[in-house]
Amino acid sequence: MRRPRIRSALAAAVLSAAVIAPVAIGTGTAQAATVHCAHHTTGTCGTHIKHPKGVMAKCKDGTWSYSKHFSGTCSHHRGVKYWFK
Repeated sequence: MRRPRIRSALAAAVLSAAVIAPVAIGTGTAQAATVHCAHHTTGTCGTHIKHPKGVMAKCKDGTWSYSKHFSGTCSHHRGVKYWFK
């Protein structure tokens, strides 16, 4: 009678760990990724993408933007796809 209880407790512990672990890991990575993105952005953070030094954004048409100001970045290139600063 004691073994079924132990198995049930063990199964419950493993199941709860499997459910909780991805949530904790996912939350940590999302926060880490957004730390480097500018607060003003409406596009996607591009910290995971390799990009040339000094680039501000990657435009939707694939060109790099080295603009000094956020306003108007990629305005003639269908908008910003990824922000880097």
